[in-house]
Amino acid sequence: MIRTRSIDNYLILSAFSADFIAGFFQNSAAHAYMINSANRMPSKIRFRNRATFHDMENRLIAVRLSAQQLSDPRFDDPRALVRWMGAVQAQDYKAVRWAVGIRLRTASLRAVNRALERGEILRTHVMRPTWHLVAAEDIRWMLRLSARRIRSANSSLARSRGLGIDDGMYSRSNRLIEKMLRGNLCLTKRQIADRFQAAGIAADTHFMTRYLMQAEADGIVCSGPDRAGQFTYALLEERVAPVPELTRDESLGRLARAYFRSHSPATASDFAWWSGLSASDVRAAIGSIRDELETLRLGDRERLIHRSWTDFPAPAPALHLLPPYDEYLIGYRDREPVLRAEHAPAAHNRWGIFYPVVLAAGRVAGNWSAARREGRPIAEVSFFDSFGPADPALVEQAVGRYRAFFER
Repeated sequence: MIRTRSIDNYLILSAFSADFIAGFFQNSAAHAYMINSANRMPSKIRFRNRATFHDMENRLIAVRLSAQQLSDPRFDDPRALVRWMGAVQAQDYKAVRWAVGIRLRTASLRAVNRALERGEILRTHVMRPTWHLVAAEDIRWMLRLSARRIRSANSSLARSRGLGIDDGMYSRSNRLIEKMLRGNLCLTKRQIADRFQAAGIAADTHFMTRYLMQAEADGIVCSGPDRAGQFTYALLEERVAPVPELTRDESLGRLARAYFRSHSPATASDFAWWSGLSASDVRAAIGSIRDELETLRLGDRERLIHRSWTDFPAPAPALHLLPPYDEYLIGYRDREPVLRAEHAPAAHNRWGIFYPVVLAAGRVAGNWSAARREGRPIAEVSFFDSFGPADPALVEQAVGRYRAFFER
């Protein structure tokens, strides 16, 4: 743990874990900057020597692997994992199960499905806004933080399609959705659309997407239990027990803490991208937890690290098979140093579609695809030419973990 001590109204970094910066302070180019405690800004460390820079870059990647629960995961419970992450992006409803599973000590599709079935974790539109998994106890305050942005995006998309949906139409659709789901019922999008059509309301896929997204933003619906493998909607008030309401400032602080605890090291710009918050809200959110953060400058980039990650174990050699839209990549605006510029087209396209990637020592090193062999799930893995030959034992370990996720 990083400790600070007061010296004449200044704070100076007094102790780090040996593993974190062992040897760095033996180099005269590596030094800590004192900061005025009255400003209560995060402590800063800069590294200028090239060898030190490369070593520190590797250590920052090690922090990120640990914070993201990809190295030495600490959770068995999917709900606890999702709550730790703050939110897990979930465009791909099947793939996001593996995004949760790969971060659990014992990866199990059955456990993830059970948490979704019970409503311990929910899928809804929050933040940027896009689909995310969130813990049930967090959904209301996260929706309140996101609601204005979700409604604005929803209205903009409706206008771009020429749908002509006004506030009165949204109010009517909300009332109808609430009525049809009352009594702990859950319905698919198609089933809800059929009832809209029966009521004489236009209900093609574009209209229904807008109506349902509005109902999410208004706190009326959330995800229900799957039905025959299909996503359903349920009433939020029936699916999630009431919890004490947070103030806006408390919500901002909680979101910032969840992000930097699970995504360190990251920049303020990364947090703004992930959260979808305004610049003023980002400043307020980070300011509310400033005592929990350290600032490290690596080259021309300044990143924030939550103090819970100033002591961390060096990760064991491993490969990770990340699903599309995984938080390890999509949770940051700046994806260096884990994704080199020449490899970016293999990780995502220009329209924001993210692909499954292979991590080697925390860096994107190739791609993989799901397949089946003799009735069993497997992963077919390929590496970039620049990566060189992969350790067959590490490949088998990664593929075996993916296979075990479906078979436990």
